[in-house]
Amino acid sequence: MGDKLFYTVIITSILVAIVIIYFVVSVMRYNKRYIQLQKERIQAQIMIQELERKRIANDLHDSLGPLLSTVKLYMHSITVINETDKQSLDKASGYIDETIKNLREISYNLLPGGLDRNNLTLVIKEYIARISDLNVLKIDFDAPQDIIIPQKIEIHLFRVIQEIVHNTIKHSGATSLKLFMSNQPDGLLLTSEDNGKGFDLYNTRQLSLGLGLKSIENRCEIINASLKIITAKDEGCRIIIKVPAS
Repeated sequence: MGDKLFYTVIITSILVAIVIIYFVVSVMRYNKRYIQLQKERIQAQIMIQELERKRIANDLHDSLGPLLSTVKLYMHSITVINETDKQSLDKASGYIDETIKNLREISYNLLPGGLDRNNLTLVIKEYIARISDLNVLKIDFDAPQDIIIPQKIEIHLFRVIQEIVHNTIKHSGATSLKLFMSNQPDGLLLTSEDNGKGFDLYNTRQLSLGLGLKSIENRCEIINASLKIITAKDEGCRIIIKVPAS
């Protein structure tokens, strides 16, 4: 009787252990699949977003831009004698010039020109030059001339840098931003460091205030990059992104 009870306990324990192991493995598989589906969903959303950006940028460049230029040429062909009318025409022409300039800037931000023809570092330098012309932030960018960047991740790295610059200008109160990019034995390294006021990273995430950070996180997830953000109030912000060699 004692042996029978003993074996019953053993068998029951084994069955319970099997059930627990099966449950744990099932949960792990579910979580792994859920994470994969989330990653695929984010990737699909970003791909759609990039296609929509490209479409809008092309529409602005191919339709509105030429249309405004045509309107300006037509205005210049108009002969006016009255000085007041002439001043009004000149002012309207100036507004059109400003609108064309803004359209080009919007089009560039939507679709960085040259990524299909030039390497990423040249496109980043052009982007930084555009920002520097605004005199809102001093940006230093350093990258070796022979840096190797896989083409499939270029647009994601550019968007990450765009987001870093945008967040720095909008939220940090910084006057200086340093960007560095280089090849490492285990992959690609991108770092940024500003002299701004910093922020509470935990609270920013909890309160859903870090939409820019979420965008950076999503891009990093797509290219399997690790992301480390080092910041605190009154201590600036440092971002370290490592893209694996594979």
